[in-house]
Amino acid sequence: MKLEKYSFGMGDRFAHQGEAQLKAVLKAKERGVTITPVWNKSYREHKTVNTSPPELRAEADAAVKALAWTDPYRVDADHITMDTVGAFIESSDFFTMDVANYIGKSAPENVIEDFVERRRKYIGDLFIPGISEQFSVTEDNLRYTAGKFLLAAIEAGKLYAHIAKAKGEDNFIAEVSMDEVDDPQTPVELFFILSALADYHVKAQTIAPKFSGRFNKGVDYVGDLQQFEKEFEEDILVIRHAIKEFGLPENLKLSVHSGSDKFSIYQPINQLITKHDAGIHLKTAGTTWLEEVIGLSEAGNEALELVKDIYSSALGRFDELCGPYAAVIDVQRDRLPSAEEVSSWSPDKMANTIRHDQQHPDFNPDFRQLLHVAYKVAGEHGDRYYAALAKYSDIVSVHVTGNLYERHIAPLFLGRG
Repeated sequence: MKLEKYSFGMGDRFAHQGEAQLKAVLKAKERGVTITPVWNKSYREHKTVNTSPPELRAEADAAVKALAWTDPYRVDADHITMDTVGAFIESSDFFTMDVANYIGKSAPENVIEDFVERRRKYIGDLFIPGISEQFSVTEDNLRYTAGKFLLAAIEAGKLYAHIAKAKGEDNFIAEVSMDEVDDPQTPVELFFILSALADYHVKAQTIAPKFSGRFNKGVDYVGDLQQFEKEFEEDILVIRHAIKEFGLPENLKLSVHSGSDKFSIYQPINQLITKHDAGIHLKTAGTTWLEEVIGLSEAGNEALELVKDIYSSALGRFDELCGPYAAVIDVQRDRLPSAEEVSSWSPDKMANTIRHDQQHPDFNPDFRQLLHVAYKVAGEHGDRYYAALAKYSDIVSVHVTGNLYERHIAPLFLGRG
């Protein structure tokens, strides 16, 4: 199974927006760009809203059938580990293997020494075609890199082998996730990480490295854009070189996680993948849930009251909801309106406060980020929330499709802002 050049991860917390999401991808195809839709959902998200992996597969299959989609599509077991992969084996064909917890933990000394010996020929000047900087590799560099990343590669190998044994090696797509760490990997580190993945027979088709800056949930990229561009281009070139050096899958490409709403990086990414004729996988998640909330807000009536109730509860459970996402949100409590204030808001005021329009005077990124992690509260409303989605599906679906196409797909894949 081979992942296509362009792919787009679409999270759907409550499994109601599959068709609306696929319509955004269909719009791109009508304009000449074919993108593989990948429905993604993590173990944590399933557990939070009490769903199961087969439900995500059913949603994807139903959307594809309803819209007569004939191109490939995938279902991603997002951020799985050896402890959580079992529930996803049957229904998924894309596995995002999260080995970030093993980064910085040292492999056995003899394993590190074996790695150093295998890579000894790279000691000295390392030249990556396309990168003007010439890198210097010492034995100490090799040993340090192995000490930091080798155990993660070993764990990826175990997880990959486990999935391959259950599904057959040609029946799934593997992604390696190393983005949820403190520091970005250097070009040299990424080169040797890829060599280690090859050593442990991980046929990864995408890899999600860490980039500089903040990739906070639901809001734009915060950081040095020039530095991001430099890292992104260097990673493309390192991957291209590593494919040849280590026999990795020829379609191996970069994956950008927490890619929802990172509007400022889409144009640079588009320019670089065009320049290098490279593929890309961008993973979105909570942006669809937030569009549901915007649609329900605009619907008014009992749907607006439901949104207000969700916010009020989230405000009172701030630490509980924000704690698990502390590394990927930045919510300033003093910039959040009180529940009493929000109780009097109109449909437009609520929608404009949530909608990611940075030029609108009502937009509040802190409010938006808190709601991003408050999907747990919506799930607790159960039938009340699902009934609102069903009743106002026409309003909600327009927002979901428009958001994914206009704000994400068009600038990223078509180069249109």
